[in-house]
Amino acid sequence: MALPDSAAAFLDRQKVRIRRLSKLKRIVFPEGSDPRVRSAASRLSGDGLATPILVDGMADDRYWRILYERRRAKGMTEIEARALSRQPLYYAALMVAAGDADGFVGGAANTTADTVRAALHCVGPAAGVKTVSSVMFMCAGDRSFGQDGVLAFADCAIVADPDAVQLAEIAMATAGSYEAITGGSARVAMLSFSTKGSAEHPFVTKVQEAVRILRERAPGLMVDGELQADAALIASVGASKAAGSPVAGSANVLIFPDLASGNIGYKLVERLGGAAAYGPFLQGLAKPVNDLSRGCSSDDVYSAALVTALQ
Repeated sequence: MALPDSAAAFLDRQKVRIRRLSKLKRIVFPEGSDPRVRSAASRLSGDGLATPILVDGMADDRYWRILYERRRAKGMTEIEARALSRQPLYYAALMVAAGDADGFVGGAANTTADTVRAALHCVGPAAGVKTVSSVMFMCAGDRSFGQDGVLAFADCAIVADPDAVQLAEIAMATAGSYEAITGGSARVAMLSFSTKGSAEHPFVTKVQEAVRILRERAPGLMVDGELQADAALIASVGASKAAGSPVAGSANVLIFPDLASGNIGYKLVERLGGAAAYGPFLQGLAKPVNDLSRGCSSDDVYSAALVTALQ
């Protein structure tokens, strides 16, 4: 299936913004022997968009002390830290933690669980962040949606059943990711099967509470909810169901109430709607670490590195 025009435009904008950076970002790839990774790294270098660092097989353990200091309170021993730091996933994440790389792209041959674990153990959450989550960038065929067809969906990969506080934190992180990657202003819709009290259920109450928390913690954020998906995206429906909303009908950041709806939603939009899906990209970490699907292509690795460079 051919990619929608919005996808090519999205990637082109990332390249333009990367070339405006003061220096190339160093992106480390823990699966450096994988042909897909090597091909993407060659393109990134040739296009002048990043400085790839390929980890090929077991590495030395010069970063073990960083891991030990982070995990000793959890019971990790020096011997365990030395052994783990030699594993490519941990070594790459520790390079980022040490400042010897600016970002990490892994998961081409490792599970999401293993990749995220290495990120949490080595890099850890950003200051003040309690909820590490993920975001998908969706490029729709109809460029009237979102910003020139680009929308952010969250959380589609990490937090299975967020409570109201976690949902608010996911929304704040996703708004930040959207603005960092697209350069546009986030308009956040907190999704539900209800719009503005049209249904009563604990699932709805959770979203309503998340909106209250958001307005308290991030008063400058353009957010509304609870909104059904059509009210969030279609101007006429938004005007009918949520008259006067600053977000309804024009949302570009969609926050799903749980992982099931988020994961199902992005895959339906991708497979039935023909949208291009980029991600999941982790958010809430102290430094950029991102996960790939084990079924990824060289193009997927390339595009993930572009987003990582801008994070």
